[in-house]
Amino acid sequence: MKIAQIAPLYESVPPCMYGGTERVVAHLTDALVDHGHQVTLFASGEARTRATLVATRSQALRLDPAILKSDLASHLSMLDEVRRMADEFDVLHFHTDMLHFPLFEDVAGRTLTTLHGRLDIADLPDTYRRWKKYPLVSISDNQRKPLPDGNWYATVHHGVAADSYRFSGSARGDYLAFLGRISPEKRPDRAIEIAKLSGVPLRIAAKVDNVDREYFEREIRPLLDHPLVEFLGEIGDEDKSQFLGDARALLFPIDWPEPFGLVMIEAMACGTPVIAWRCGSVPEIVDSGVTGYIVDDVAQAAEAVETVRRLPRSRVRATFDERFTAQAMAQHYAQLYWQLARDSRASLLEGEAA
Repeated sequence: MKIAQIAPLYESVPPCMYGGTERVVAHLTDALVDHGHQVTLFASGEARTRATLVATRSQALRLDPAILKSDLASHLSMLDEVRRMADEFDVLHFHTDMLHFPLFEDVAGRTLTTLHGRLDIADLPDTYRRWKKYPLVSISDNQRKPLPDGNWYATVHHGVAADSYRFSGSARGDYLAFLGRISPEKRPDRAIEIAKLSGVPLRIAAKVDNVDREYFEREIRPLLDHPLVEFLGEIGDEDKSQFLGDARALLFPIDWPEPFGLVMIEAMACGTPVIAWRCGSVPEIVDSGVTGYIVDDVAQAAEAVETVRRLPRSRVRATFDERFTAQAMAQHYAQLYWQLARDSRASLLEGEAA
């Protein structure tokens, strides 16, 4: 099939450092090419891809040193280019939330929109009801809860390229890992509390966005002085395998309806089990007692820090290989693309008959 993948412009594809959506788009795009599809990626100019790249901005927004820049203008320019080329593709797969809805209504049946963010936000239900012809994909079943009447086409769990993460058969560093972003909903304070209660060192590899700078300085920085806690800052893909693979467990102590949580499957790819709160997508991703433990409080998490050592890391990696590879994700999406094509042809024939 001829497939367009339309990525957000906030990060490079894949991201140089932190970034979820653009990383998923990168792995999906390459896997679709491996499956024999003709794929065109709309993204910023530094994208690394096996697909045909249409660069609608020279740099990802976060990498652009310009102090003043418009993410809306950048994305509208990209969508205009997609609109101009739309007839060249069988399917247009958007990862840009609902920004494209007013521009592609006449071809909505040939589009697929994967929603990567939280949906419990004011105004979103009205927006999705207004443009209800667009087929939507959720990244977990839990993500759908605030939007039960959405035009849901399927749930597709994220996947990542299996060869991008190195399996580690033992926790050579024997520490707890926290990877991602410093923010109130990610609860790095909980991770620190777990480390102190269990007596196991914690290493934090996380970025601090400007919007969370005050929270970091006020709530988290004072906690970093503890001898069990080490703050590394943001790390790139080249460091993830060692950071995650050497850890006894990944801590995922979230306090919000996480739509997916890519870091959980990145840890599993390294053979590292996950200790995660019972929030959002977590029960869909973590097989408690197999790939980690799902907990409800800090005391349970501290107990899991000890028992998690009994879990065979080879089984953690095997579960990743069974469920969360980019190839599995691409195969699922390819089935949806063919289904869209069939549904679109059927609608066209019905219109001609009428």
